[in-house]
Amino acid sequence: MVLLSNDEFLAELTKLFQKARPAGSVTMTMKRYDGRNKPNPRDGTPAVKDPEYKCLIRAQSRSKKISTVIEQRDVEQFSTAYSNLLKTSINGLKRLKKQKKKAMATQ
Repeated sequence: MVLLSNDEFLAELTKLFQKARPAGSVTMTMKRYDGRNKPNPRDGTPAVKDPEYKCLIRAQSRSKKISTVIEQRDVEQFSTAYSNLLKTSINGLKRLKKQKKKAMATQ
């Protein structure tokens, strides 16, 4: 898993979408991240008061995995750039054409 800066992540995500366009998929996950690398702190470590939570975003296409951590102050800027990227990159969501009822009744 490669941890990238926000701008590098968006650039690599664009490349992942382009590679997956003919055949393939891109899996995205988002979750809250508090900066800890280990799941549970030890008993001797003091708890952090009012931790600044971050957002961890991961993307995977086949064997290529990328991720980024978004600070609270950068959320709005990243979300606008991310939504614009999704609008231009996702074209696989096409509405299915329904068969007419008359055609289905004759079958």
